Amino acid sequence: MSQPSAHHPASTAPSDARPIVIGIDAGGTMTDTILVDRHGNFKIGKSATTPKNESEGFFASAEDAAEAWGIEIGELFSGVDVVLYSGTGMLNTLLSRTGRKLGLITTKGLEDMILMGRGLQAWADYSYADRLHAVTHHHPDPLVPRRRTHGVTERIDQFGDVILPLYEHEARAAARKLIEDEVDAICIMTIFSHVNPAHEKRIAEICQEEVAAANAPVRVYASHEIRPVIREQSRLNSVLIEAYATARGREQLAGIEKISRASGFRYGVQTLLSFGGLTSIHHPRLHETMISGPIGGILGAAYVGELIGNDSLICSDMGGTSFDMGVITRGQTRIENEPLMDRFKLNVPTLHLDTIGAGAGMILKVDPLTRKISLGPESAGSDPGPIAFAKGGTEPTIADCDAILGRLNPDYFLGGKVKLQVDKARAAFKEKCADVLGVGVEEAAEGMIEMLEADANNALRRVISGQGIHPSEFTLLSYGGSGPLHLAGCARGIGFKDIITFQFAAAFSAFGCTTADYMRRHSVSTQIDIPAQCDDDALSDFGARISSVWEELRLRAVEEMVGDGHTVEKVRTRPFLMMRYTGQLEDVEVAAPLDTITGPDEMRRVIAEFEEVYAKMNHRVSRYGEAGFTVTELGLTATAEKVKPLLVRRPLGSSDPAPAIKGARDAYIGGRWHKATLYEMDWLQPGHEITGPAIVEHPATTLVVHPGDRVFVDEWTLLHYNFA
Repeated sequence: MSQPSAHHPASTAPSDARPIVIGIDAGGTMTDTILVDRHGNFKIGKSATTPKNESEGFFASAEDAAEAWGIEIGELFSGVDVVLYSGTGMLNTLLSRTGRKLGLITTKGLEDMILMGRGLQAWADYSYADRLHAVTHHHPDPLVPRRRTHGVTERIDQFGDVILPLYEHEARAAARKLIEDEVDAICIMTIFSHVNPAHEKRIAEICQEEVAAANAPVRVYASHEIRPVIREQSRLNSVLIEAYATARGREQLAGIEKISRASGFRYGVQTLLSFGGLTSIHHPRLHETMISGPIGGILGAAYVGELIGNDSLICSDMGGTSFDMGVITRGQTRIENEPLMDRFKLNVPTLHLDTIGAGAGMILKVDPLTRKISLGPESAGSDPGPIAFAKGGTEPTIADCDAILGRLNPDYFLGGKVKLQVDKARAAFKEKCADVLGVGVEEAAEGMIEMLEADANNALRRVISGQGIHPSEFTLLSYGGSGPLHLAGCARGIGFKDIITFQFAAAFSAFGCTTADYMRRHSVSTQIDIPAQCDDDALSDFGARISSVWEELRLRAVEEMVGDGHTVEKVRTRPFLMMRYTGQLEDVEVAAPLDTITGPDEMRRVIAEFEEVYAKMNHRVSRYGEAGFTVTELGLTATAEKVKPLLVRRPLGSSDPAPAIKGARDAYIGGRWHKATLYEMDWLQPGHEITGPAIVEHPATTLVVHPGDRVFVDEWTLLHYNFA
């Protein structure tokens, strides 16, 4: 049978259809693009990520998607209304320690705060053995050395009262010294500035005066402007990382906007916030977008969950480098207020993700003395990539194993744009792995894959065990370029209610980004303790305090949205609270059931909403209202809608998938070779059923169906995987 087109359309778009949204997700290995028209039709494109100049990978991926749609690149960019870009470039700047040279001015007595850190972050990411043996421990490398940290005399207490005035001459001397040291940015963090920022503001003014006098290219960052919430260490980390890592990120995003406009795009490029929602690349708190790529998958999962009628979902994203997992439990997506990034605790609200190093690009090593096998943690990335890519890679990877076992089509990777050199990969794997282990090539390669899948399977079990509900209530959504390829091994034996993957699995995170609306989020720390037994007058007072803060945040958020070009009429605001039972250590985010609180009954509604959310995320018997309630943070999100992709619902047809068959290939699965039937993924239609052994191919991903397992295509053209 003839080779199919690399971009065979899954459905016919209306004749007037043109893309109006470009969504791009730049991962560690591949950059994925999705194009969406106003009818909700979409096509995807893919290209290797180019970390040194992300605009190159962005443009190549967009070209691939334009080819899939059948239009020229200039026509694409000149016709779209939204270009949104997400990725992990800024996080990589932090990981590789290639950011800017910083100086810090802080409250006298806190100069060693960076070196001391927090115990929680200092031991983060350590193995159990390393936690037992402290001799192996070291603190994260500080972003600011002690010699560029200056303390100034001042003190504001927890109530916002000035205890010691600011010694301005010390602040001025510190600014001058940092300018002499040729820092790129000066960061300011004083104690309790989230309650009263007066001293921080004045220090910033002094720094600006000295920078102007010296005509130095130095930027000034104040912590109360970046993240005005409690916990000095996390607030310090937030302002440091904003100053350290976002400068290069802004350059990369500016390059993407420049190439977009040169190609005909008329507006500004958007990026994705870590808590879900789009914002301009000129957002003043760009560190809030540092892990934007994986977040898109959770947004897409919530969107799909509404379609299939299941509000308990496990999202699993396997690419070339990592295996990211997100959880939606009974409609609740967990917000983490202090996520860890490279062993730094930040005050950045983030949709919670669990991540392990497990991807198709993982480098495989075998110790010749002990025969111990190591998977990663290094990844071959996109440059040089796996050996089979023939781009200079010399170390075997999981992707090479997939190619050796016939699970990847050497002539159809990226639709045939990359020809996999299977013989080259086989020879290197035999020499470096199989021969060292003393086993056959196929046995060794499948063993490596099974180790990877076992790691992912165990990680999924750990994530589920912390949710308080049985796996049979969860639907697993598997995506990412390598997700369908390893789906069977990752999910087997857990007992999910359903397992779903997608024709556009490789671009699912980009798809999720396009389901987001424009958003701003503002919040401030509070300490409002509400007793269990509280009279009406007291409840009214608590409500008035909360409403006053919400109104201040509403004005600020709407002002920012209008500054981005949205009209006031299109901006919608929704307040939220971070609450806990008094005495607990962890907060729960609660979307307020009303915009303002005007009396005791409305305050009771808010408390009841918290208890309902708490019971969903934990368990109904875990309620503890007798302890009272504490509001630790008040916030507000402002949103403006944008066009979203639609999944088209079509009637189920014949179960016979013969029209999608394109041949057969030998594939090694379960310890022996099988003649696996090959299917073109885009040719599958609602109602089709596939029985393994089979391989379902797409230019951007591959689904391996193990012998006896079945795949069913539903009315939304979602692929449901069922075990034998």
